[in-house]
Amino acid sequence: MRMVSRRGAVRLVLVSATAWAMLGLVALAFHLRPCSSRVAFLSALCKKDSKVLSVLDSMGLSSKPLHRCPIPVADDPNVVVIPKRTPNTIVKKLAYITVDKQDKDPSPLFGGRQNWKQREESFKLNSTMKVHCGFMKNSGADMDIIDVKYIQKCKFVVASGIFDGYDIPHQPSNISRRSQKLFCFLMVVDEVSLDFIQKNTTVKIDSAGGKWVGIWRLLTVHRLPFDEPRRNGKIPKILTHRLFPQAWYSIWIDGKMELIVDPLLILERYLWRGKYTFAVAVHKHHRSIYEEGDAIKRRKRYARPLVDLQMKMYYYEGMEPWSPKKKMPGDVPEGAVLIREHTATTNLFSCLWFNEVNLFTPRDQISFGYVARRLGDALELFMFPNCEYNSLFVLHRHTREHSSKVEWAKTVDEIVEKGLRESRGGLGLWTPYPADLSSVELPAVRRTSPAG
Repeated sequence: MRMVSRRGAVRLVLVSATAWAMLGLVALAFHLRPCSSRVAFLSALCKKDSKVLSVLDSMGLSSKPLHRCPIPVADDPNVVVIPKRTPNTIVKKLAYITVDKQDKDPSPLFGGRQNWKQREESFKLNSTMKVHCGFMKNSGADMDIIDVKYIQKCKFVVASGIFDGYDIPHQPSNISRRSQKLFCFLMVVDEVSLDFIQKNTTVKIDSAGGKWVGIWRLLTVHRLPFDEPRRNGKIPKILTHRLFPQAWYSIWIDGKMELIVDPLLILERYLWRGKYTFAVAVHKHHRSIYEEGDAIKRRKRYARPLVDLQMKMYYYEGMEPWSPKKKMPGDVPEGAVLIREHTATTNLFSCLWFNEVNLFTPRDQISFGYVARRLGDALELFMFPNCEYNSLFVLHRHTREHSSKVEWAKTVDEIVEKGLRESRGGLGLWTPYPADLSSVELPAVRRTSPAG
């Protein structure tokens, strides 16, 4: 066990078997050394650049503190002035395709059957646009009627989600009474997670039948659209404006996170002060999507050949590695916190981002920078420092680690022969691309972090 200090309280955190194994090897090496060299051995181990500490840190198991810095938020949420909403200028009207005319399936794909031509056309900005954006008719992700009625009043939303029982809700702290009245705190869960939450924490049911865990209103979605839990989790995360169509503003936080900053102060700092409509933090380590893709492959977070294929498409379509010459401080976000005003252009960005996740791999940090590049200055995007991102929340561990067989596949043949291919997502990876990618070589990656 290790002791971790958190806001003056001390709590015990269990270290995984992997960490114990590594620590056991260190202890054995220490024991086998002569007494005269043990002091030097421990001294080398405790250096900041120690290989052991680097590996433990990359696994999230070391006691190395997160790099936090003060956030220049307003002093008092009660004096924050809520501005008028940002007018729609470039994209003035956005509509959604809900039926693919060529699709005769009575249970259509949630993301639809977007073809390559439609994908390309969706990036061409016009005052009136109609694009794929999930929620195809009769495709799943249904909510209970009582929950649909409840969210109709929600203009300001703090949203989160738990799928496949990986987490339990963590209560936000430092929330002002004004924000408690202004914001809806909405936790989207599937049936498996609802059952897990009910067994592990107190769920209260109000007079209308709504389910609550503290400040969080639990919203259960039925008929999950995807085979892969991570893809299902992208629906409330990326398509927040579709799930909560009445919302003006939203703050998304991943289910393993505990918000510790008042949401009204977050909107003032990251949107209103600089007149932005979308804010996200820069990634802790990676600036280039190709470096991010390399880390995903090393950590086996999705099938390596499919990650490579997506990156080859992006490179062929002009996505250069990040450099200081680019306007954005990075092409890779820390996607666990998303801050948005639901304008037509911001909603379009979310739709296009989701379409990439639906077509290709569920690793949304690869596709974020690509979509941002395609929209250019039309998206009023603020990428803020990572140290501020770490100051917005307390990070908790998942109740268990997610794993799927496809993540370990090394070749396309292995995926096909073992039947690991997803049936309802990532179909763009299996649809013939309208260009020859065989000669495309991905740019060399300089690894800047020990992650993986």
